[in-house]
Amino acid sequence: MGEYKQMYINGEWVSAESGESIQIVNPATGEVVGSAAFGDSRDAQKAIDAAHEAFGSWSRLTARERSKYLYNLSELVKQSRDELAGIISAEMGKPLGEAKGEVLGAADNFVWYAEEAKRVYGETIPSSVPNKRIMVLRQPVGVVGAITPWNFPVNMVARKIAPALAAGCTVVLKPAEATPLSAIRLFELIEKAGFPKGVVNLVIGKPESIGQEFIENPKLSKIGFTGSTRVGKLLMEGAAKQVKRVSMELGGHAPFIVFPDADLDAAVKGLFESKFRNSGQMCICTNRLYVHEDVADAFTEKLVERLKRAKVGDGRLKETEIGPLVNERALSKVLEHIEDAKGKGGQVVYGGNRLTEGDYANGFYCEPTVISGVTEEMKIANEETFGPVVPLVRFSDEADVVRQANDTRYGLAAYVYTRDNQRCFRMAEQLEYGIVGINDGSPTQTQAPFGGFKESGIGREGGRYGMDEYLETKFVSFGV
Repeated sequence: MGEYKQMYINGEWVSAESGESIQIVNPATGEVVGSAAFGDSRDAQKAIDAAHEAFGSWSRLTARERSKYLYNLSELVKQSRDELAGIISAEMGKPLGEAKGEVLGAADNFVWYAEEAKRVYGETIPSSVPNKRIMVLRQPVGVVGAITPWNFPVNMVARKIAPALAAGCTVVLKPAEATPLSAIRLFELIEKAGFPKGVVNLVIGKPESIGQEFIENPKLSKIGFTGSTRVGKLLMEGAAKQVKRVSMELGGHAPFIVFPDADLDAAVKGLFESKFRNSGQMCICTNRLYVHEDVADAFTEKLVERLKRAKVGDGRLKETEIGPLVNERALSKVLEHIEDAKGKGGQVVYGGNRLTEGDYANGFYCEPTVISGVTEEMKIANEETFGPVVPLVRFSDEADVVRQANDTRYGLAAYVYTRDNQRCFRMAEQLEYGIVGINDGSPTQTQAPFGGFKESGIGREGGRYGMDEYLETKFVSFGV
């Protein structure tokens, strides 16, 4: 790290047409850790042209042939685990242990879809007419424009490009401008794995310019996006002009419900995973904590004790559990939510401050924070905070807490802790979310569908469901 890195288009490493570059800053220390080419629509157009040219030959390969490339890439990613984890930690602050887990998750995506490529089945359907035969084919949609976020800068890339490549699509990836170094290193491994030129392309640069090229270029058949609901809506609106395929994994506002019969120690552990992993910078992380009034005091005491033991610091240090926020803007939003809650009657039970002393001086650190007395008019009760702050709400009635949990325009993830089996099923069915963790604070797995209801997105990633987003269904009728 530290040197200038280029984009990858049509099998070659190239600088931006504009000649511009961007510096990457470590949010833990404020130091510059590298720089990268910073392009625009011209670079995206070149990449789309390359992907369009490569689509014919790539899509005609057998599934077994395509899977070999993905197997090779999975092995290379696993072998590069520590290096990739170090890059992730340096450019966005994630603790090393979490970063290593992310890299292995990416490798798992590549190997899963290497296998899934061979399971894209067609179908024959009995005809109601004796002299006809019906066949159903599954075929790749074409060139895919993938836009990925900074909070999981390797695994989110894998989750987008692995199923697309397995299905026979070619790809142009635009990673987040805050974390391009992870994607660049991954593309060096893609090159080493031997993917034909033009099959996978990397464009780093101006989001609006590149996004507009994805929307308007008729050679690009699908957009896959993970990010904010606001930007997702803009992409969907633009893509609608060409009736272009989209899949969107957007914002969340996850409730975490603790019933009086819950194992409180397990619930605290699950909440820590759900709320404070990646410093709360996850679309599925807990945004609202509902605790039954009978156990609220005991649960709060256990939670505060856990947070007192949590080490906040530079993600590259082995002992760090909670790293910095990704940048000053992210930290400012978190602090704004804390101040708004305090101004409207919320009480800070623990934390609540920016950390600025000593090793924290040049980074974007916030204390892990618990706020009680939270009401619905507070920003933290309605907006995605994306930071290590948990608002605590007491409840007494099951039906009412379900109403509160569902009273949001989001529907990505929800969490419930209870030992009542009947309640487990009621919650699983009544909560209006695409992912529900029952006594599980970290429910995502490669083979499971990932996606949300309502304004949290459209489509699914993960498992066999992830392949469907990159396939067209074709009906063929034979006269005999």
